[in-house]
Amino acid sequence: MSSVSQMSARPPSGFARRFVISLAAIAGIVGVSLGGAFRPIAQMAAAAHPHAPNLALFAHLPLAIKIHLLAALAALALGAVLMTLRKGRTFHRVAGWVWVALVSTVAGASIFITSLNHGHWSILHLFTGWTLLMLPLAVMWAKRHEVARHRRTMMGLFYGGFAVNLFIAFIPGRTLWTMFMG
Repeated sequence: MSSVSQMSARPPSGFARRFVISLAAIAGIVGVSLGGAFRPIAQMAAAAHPHAPNLALFAHLPLAIKIHLLAALAALALGAVLMTLRKGRTFHRVAGWVWVALVSTVAGASIFITSLNHGHWSILHLFTGWTLLMLPLAVMWAKRHEVARHRRTMMGLFYGGFAVNLFIAFIPGRTLWTMFMG
């Protein structure tokens, strides 16, 4: 193993600037996808009351949404562990493959979730395409020992694909919002 793969993960230089740009791009995509629905969403947010998850609602969700939600929560938890632990070790490699499988499941299931746009893909499906494109590249870069590219891509998929999308999932009126706040 090279000494580079043993270094702890630290944000690469310019990370904050790229992260802010990414957040702005995601805010733009969400803004376009919401269209004229901002006022009703703001009213729902004002009337929120947090509670334990409504498992009856979860039980009635379509299978694709259940798979998507459970795999996303597992990937979020495992990804958080992977971001905090030392890289290059056996655990990182094994857990990384599990994370890749979970993220692939999340993206694959999202292809079948079309309820947001009346049976068609929405602009949010751009995240699915991006994930399905970047995930194999990140794995390839790890196998080629291109650690910096691998790190940037995986951090982007984790923070952009999960942390930010978790925010998107809690937009008032969406399933997670209804399960926990509605």
